[in-house]
Amino acid sequence: LCLGTMRNNFEGKKVIHFMYEVYTSVAETEIKKICRDVRQKWPSVKHIAVHHRLGVVPITEASVIIAVSSPHRAESLEAVMYCINTLKASVPIWKK
Repeated sequence: LCLGTMRNNFEGKKVIHFMYEVYTSVAETEIKKICRDVRQKWPSVKHIAVHHRLGVVPITEASVIIAVSSPHRAESLEAVMYCINTLKASVPIWKK
């Protein structure tokens, strides 16, 4: 399980909230691709859940959650790390 919460600073500036915007159709396609990639890389994975909030997210609240289940912990943890890193790099979700 990966839960990304909002910090009260970013690049040395005080933050009171973030505003997330998304290109929905592309984001959904990219997240589905990430899930397919996870299933190929870790065939033992049973379930995958990925959710990213949009709009205003106050500090201390979660903006992203990723959960992966598998028979063995190592595969789940590797898959979660892959998901969050790939999501941040390839899914068109912008924060202001």
